[in-house]
Amino acid sequence: MKKSVLITGGSRGIGAATVRKFTKEGYDAAFFYRENHQAVKVLQEETGAVGIRCDVGDKQQVKDGVKAARTCLGIAAFDTLVCNAGLSVSGLFTDLSEEDWNHLLNVNLNGVIYVIKEVLPAMISKKKGQIVLVSSIWGQAGASCEAGYSATKAAVIGLGKSLAKEAGPSGIRVNAVAPGVIDTDMNDCYSAETMEQLAEEIPLGRIGRAEEAAKAIYFLASEEASYITGQVLAVNGGFYI
Repeated sequence: MKKSVLITGGSRGIGAATVRKFTKEGYDAAFFYRENHQAVKVLQEETGAVGIRCDVGDKQQVKDGVKAARTCLGIAAFDTLVCNAGLSVSGLFTDLSEEDWNHLLNVNLNGVIYVIKEVLPAMISKKKGQIVLVSSIWGQAGASCEAGYSATKAAVIGLGKSLAKEAGPSGIRVNAVAPGVIDTDMNDCYSAETMEQLAEEIPLGRIGRAEEAAKAIYFLASEEASYITGQVLAVNGGFYI
């Protein structure tokens, strides 16, 4: 029987690369997206995955989205959940508006919680499952002008460690990846010169690729990582050690 995976934020960047990786490995996949309809159409045609429009910051949309994903794949429980959806707001902490902070918190942290709450009970019932949370290097190291983003991504790491202890007795592994500077449209706000400067600071001398983060996510979900839980796998080229 084929394994199943639900991936949030699956229409672009690391999420889309993760959809491609899991389907290539034979998984039945569903993914959430918010608005990039054209990218979703292309990804569905390429991979056979099911795209479901869902704002993870909306609890009811998550409830409906998870139900729709299970129905589309014909399953009662997912084998793997990848919580990748996220957003960034750059700027000085003193300029961070309450609206921006609430938006960061709702998507980057509450969205993770909403999805896990809908998916985890069925995993517990079958005594098996993997959850991979996508944090960030800035959730580990902190970043100037990224205080809100760093705070929410650090919280994701804390959540994952706690859930690993809580869900471990039920046979469920929970891990996180912390990507560094990856070549995705989240970094489109930076100039080519800035990206070159960042690459020079990275020991491996280059910006990471979305496919490299996706491989790390897949590894943590695979049987190759069957005795790994509660860990944070840094995919950052040595930028933060």
